[in-house]
Order: sequence, then C-alpha cells, then structure tokens
Amino acid sequence: MAEHGQTSQREPVVLGPGEGRTYAGGPLTAVFKADGAETAGRYAISEWWLERHTKGPGAHHHPEDDVFYVLEGTMSVMVGDRWVDAPAGSFVLVPGEVVHDFENRTDARAGMLNVSAPGDFEPQVPSIAQWFRDRSPEDTRA
Repeated sequence: MAEHGQTSQREPVVLGPGEGRTYAGGPLTAVFKADGAETAGRYAISEWWLERHTKGPGAHHHPEDDVFYVLEGTMSVMVGDRWVDAPAGSFVLVPGEVVHDFENRTDARAGMLNVSAPGDFEPQVPSIAQWFRDRSPEDTRA
C-alpha cells in the first residue's frame, strides 16, 4: 500500500467532456483519452462516435479483449456470429480472438467508450481514420 503523499512517476489525466486526441474518419470519430504514454503501456481508453447509418471497422479479431460501454444512442455490435443492439448504458466484453464489429444502424449519432489492453492502440489510429476517410460513401452506410 502506498504511503500518504507518495507520488507516481506518471501525471494524472483529467479531461473535460469532448476533450482528448481526436482522429476524424469521415462519419466516424475516435477520441483518445489515454494510451501508452499515460498508462505506462497497460491499457488504452477511447471514445468511438459514429454518425447515423455508419458502418464500423468491419469484422476483425485480435488477441486482446475489447471492452465497450455505450455512451449515447444505440450501437449494433457483432460478437462472434451474432449482432446485438446495445443502447446507451450497455456493456459488451469481447474476449480476445472473438470476431467482432460495430456499426450505427439508427437515425441518430451513437458513441461508445472502448478499453483495450495493452496500451499500444493509438499509434494505429491515424491509418484507421485515413481508411475510413478513403471509403466510398456507399461502403460507409449501415
């Protein structure tokens, strides 16, 4: 247990609503709250916002778990071989190696918080945002 007054080698992070490092991908926006530098590489926390009727990244998997908490609207989330509609307040844990995707199939903007570990996700996001911007309008529609 840390003694009272002992300090960390890392600085605390305090962000207001809408603050963070923003990556615009056309109808998708990622806002990173913390990644490797802020978490000593342990985890990444980001928001993913999709405008109405917007597809997500496409079905994919990776070794790490993905944790999602829907902040606003309803996000459709594919977990394995099924889609679930997750309204605001919903929690989705996708175990590592399970195929998953997400999209906004509604008439309103939707957003969710993502927690992933380890904290090395953000360096990949500029190329992901560019891929979203380069997609044809037909390919972005859910």
